[in-house]
Amino acid sequence: MSVISTSRRLRRTPFSEGVEAAGVSAYTVYNRMLLPTVFESVEADYHHLKRAVQVWDVSCERQVELRGPDAGRLMQMLTPRDLRRMLPGQCYYVPIVDETGGMLNDPVAVKLSEDRWWISIADSDLLLWVKGIANGYRLDVLVDEPDVSPLAVQGPKAEDLVARVFGDRVRDIRFFKFDMFQYEGYDMAVARSGYSKQGGFEIYVEGSEIGMPLWNELFATGADLDVRAGCPNGIERIEGGLMSYGNDMTDDNTPHECGLGRFCDTQTAIGCIGRDALLRVSKEGPVQQVRPIAIDGDAVARCDRPWPIYGGGKKVGQITSAAWSPDFSINVSIGMVRMTHWDVGTALEVETPDGMRCATVRDAFWL
Repeated sequence: MSVISTSRRLRRTPFSEGVEAAGVSAYTVYNRMLLPTVFESVEADYHHLKRAVQVWDVSCERQVELRGPDAGRLMQMLTPRDLRRMLPGQCYYVPIVDETGGMLNDPVAVKLSEDRWWISIADSDLLLWVKGIANGYRLDVLVDEPDVSPLAVQGPKAEDLVARVFGDRVRDIRFFKFDMFQYEGYDMAVARSGYSKQGGFEIYVEGSEIGMPLWNELFATGADLDVRAGCPNGIERIEGGLMSYGNDMTDDNTPHECGLGRFCDTQTAIGCIGRDALLRVSKEGPVQQVRPIAIDGDAVARCDRPWPIYGGGKKVGQITSAAWSPDFSINVSIGMVRMTHWDVGTALEVETPDGMRCATVRDAFWL
C-alpha cells in the first residue's frame, strides 16, 4: 500500500488532530493541504451524510483575500458574473476566467464589506493569478491568503447542530448568505452553503488556534444527533451534479461548456478580463457541454482518468466523474459531450476500465 510522504509543502490543517482521531482512512491533496476522502467507506459515509450530520475539514478551500479601495473592481475583473448588486453578507458562486474565457476556478465569493472580499477557491493556484492582475493594473488593493480555514457542517441535522453552538440566529441565514458570530472571543462568518446537496453551513474559522476547540464542541454537542466526521462524498456530489474543478472542468473549458452560462452576465459585467472572449462564445454557443449520463451495468470502477464516450462509432466526449449510486441503483456520471449527442435520451457508449458500457443522456441530475 502506497502512502503520501508529508512535508511542510503538504500542510496539515487546524482540524487534522480531530480528523485523525475520527479514523480517516484516505486523503487527497488539495491546494497543498490534506483533504479527507473516506472515513468508514465511501458508501457508508454517503448513507450517513444523507440521514444525519457530518463535520468536514475543508480547510483546503483556501481564501484569497482582496482588501482595499479597489477590491470590488478587482473582483469584477476576475469574473463574468455581474457583482454590482451584491451586498455585504452575501456569497456568490462565481466562475473565474482568463483572457480567453477559460475556467481558472469556480469559487464562492464572500463579500465582507465594500472593500474586503474572500474568494473561497477550488484546487488551483488562483492567488498567483489575482496578484498578477492587481499588480499589472496597479490597483490599490492587498491580495493575500489569510489564516482562514473553513469547517463544513452538512446533512439533514446540520442546522440543529450549528444552532446549538452559535445560537438560533443561524436559522435565519438564507441560502448563500452569511452572518457574523462570536465564538470564544473570535469573530466567525457562518454561511448557509457547502459542497453537498443535503444542506448545511460553512464556518470560516479565522485563527488556527481555535480550530480544535470548535471541532470538539461540535462533536460533544451533537452526540445525540449522530454527528460524525465526514468529507465531500464522491457519490453524493455526482448525484447532485456538483462539479469538481480539475476533474470535470479545466482552463480548456468555458463557463458555458460547464453549464455555468447563467452565471455569466457578459453584457453587463464590464471590466471582466475574459468578457470579449465570452461574448463570442455566448453568441455562437458552445460545441460541447456537461451532461448527466447514466451508465448501464454493474458498479463501475473508480473514474481516475477520463473515459471516452462514443456515438455512432465516433468519439463524442468523455466521462469525467462516475460512481455507483446505492439509492438509485445505477452508475451516475458527469460527462462533457459534443452538441451532436447531448440531447436527452441519446444513446451512447462509454469505454470504462471494465469494457464498453451502454449509456444514456439524462434530463437532470439525480438530486
